[in-house]
Amino acid sequence: MTEKERVREIIFKKYNGRCAYCGCELKAGWHVDEIEPIQRNHVYNKEKHRWEINKENPMLHPERLNINNQYPSCPSCNINKHSMSLEGFRNAIYEFVKNLNQNSVQYKIAKRYGLITETENAVVFYFEKQ
Repeated sequence: MTEKERVREIIFKKYNGRCAYCGCELKAGWHVDEIEPIQRNHVYNKEKHRWEINKENPMLHPERLNINNQYPSCPSCNINKHSMSLEGFRNAIYEFVKNLNQNSVQYKIAKRYGLITETENAVVFYFEKQ
């Protein structure tokens, strides 16, 4: 087992193979997330017309790239969190219902037919319940 594999196994076991955020069972392709974001430093490559990692300065907070700051995450939670702080992610999730009410006809119809019940529950992450 390589060092990288050993570290991933430790991170995976932090919450018994569950996403630290939503608590779902992790499947192949799960992600490692830095709970305090490292924030990748991107620069725009005009020749290739795309954003790329800055090779001289690839991240804004390299000190955060350590196992104590790394949590197991399902791809959905990690992609939605991206470089937000934990509280920023919590607030974004809380706003999902408001956004659905404003922008999704299907959501509004499902709610009218009693298929969806909204609550004012606080967003509590799986790791906070452990």
